[in-house]
Amino acid sequence: MTAITPKNVRVSSAKLEITQIKSAIGGKQNQRDTLRSLGLKRIGHTVVREADAVTVGMVNTVPHLLKVEEAN
Repeated sequence: MTAITPKNVRVSSAKLEITQIKSAIGGKQNQRDTLRSLGLKRIGHTVVREADAVTVGMVNTVPHLLKVEEAN
Protein backbone atom coordinates (compact mmCIF):
# COMPACT_ATOMS: atom_id res chain seq x y z
CA MET A 1 0.00 0.00 0.00
CA THR A 2 1.20 3.46 -0.86
CA ALA A 3 0.35 6.36 1.44
CA ILE A 4 -1.29 9.36 -0.18
CA THR A 5 -1.12 12.84 1.29
CA PRO A 6 -4.80 13.74 1.80
CA LYS A 7 -4.36 17.17 0.18
CA ASN A 8 -3.20 15.49 -3.05
CA VAL A 9 -6.11 13.08 -3.54
CA ARG A 10 -7.20 13.19 -7.17
CA VAL A 11 -9.94 11.54 -9.21
CA SER A 12 -8.70 8.27 -10.71
CA SER A 13 -9.72 4.66 -11.32
CA ALA A 14 -7.95 3.51 -8.13
CA LYS A 15 -9.61 2.32 -4.95
CA LEU A 16 -8.94 4.31 -1.79
CA GLU A 17 -8.65 2.84 1.69
CA ILE A 18 -9.95 5.60 3.98
CA THR A 19 -9.41 5.38 7.75
CA GLN A 20 -10.72 7.81 10.35
CA ILE A 21 -7.82 8.77 12.63
CA LYS A 22 -9.31 11.66 14.60
CA SER A 23 -12.62 12.36 16.29
CA ALA A 24 -15.29 14.62 14.80
CA ILE A 25 -16.31 15.82 18.27
CA GLY A 26 -16.11 19.60 18.33
CA GLY A 27 -16.04 19.74 14.55
CA LYS A 28 -18.54 21.48 12.32
CA GLN A 29 -21.76 19.73 11.43
CA ASN A 30 -20.77 19.44 7.76
CA GLN A 31 -17.57 17.61 8.78
CA ARG A 32 -19.53 15.11 10.89
CA ASP A 33 -21.98 14.63 8.00
CA THR A 34 -19.10 14.09 5.57
CA LEU A 35 -17.58 11.34 7.74
CA ARG A 36 -20.95 9.62 7.99
CA SER A 37 -21.47 9.88 4.22
CA LEU A 38 -18.10 8.21 3.68
CA GLY A 39 -19.37 5.36 5.87
CA LEU A 40 -17.02 6.05 8.78
CA LYS A 41 -18.46 5.56 12.26
CA ARG A 42 -15.55 5.67 14.71
CA ILE A 43 -11.82 6.23 15.04
CA GLY A 44 -9.93 3.36 13.43
CA HIS A 45 -12.83 2.43 11.13
CA THR A 46 -11.74 1.82 7.51
CA VAL A 47 -13.75 1.81 4.30
CA VAL A 48 -12.69 1.14 0.70
CA ARG A 49 -14.19 3.44 -1.93
CA GLU A 50 -13.59 4.26 -5.59
CA ALA A 51 -11.61 7.47 -6.18
CA ASP A 52 -14.49 9.14 -8.04
CA ALA A 53 -15.26 12.88 -7.91
CA VAL A 54 -17.75 12.57 -5.03
CA THR A 55 -15.44 10.55 -2.78
CA VAL A 56 -12.41 12.73 -3.53
CA GLY A 57 -14.43 15.85 -2.70
CA MET A 58 -15.53 14.37 0.63
CA VAL A 59 -11.97 13.29 1.50
CA ASN A 60 -10.66 16.76 0.68
CA THR A 61 -13.32 18.30 2.97
CA VAL A 62 -11.97 16.54 6.08
CA PRO A 63 -8.33 15.63 5.32
CA HIS A 64 -7.24 16.39 8.89
CA LEU A 65 -9.48 13.58 10.23
CA LEU A 66 -8.49 10.87 7.74
CA LYS A 67 -5.65 8.66 6.59
CA VAL A 68 -5.95 7.80 2.90
CA GLU A 69 -4.06 4.98 1.18
CA GLU A 70 -4.35 3.31 -2.19
CA ALA A 71 -5.98 -0.11 -1.81
CA ASN A 72 -4.66 -3.14 -3.68
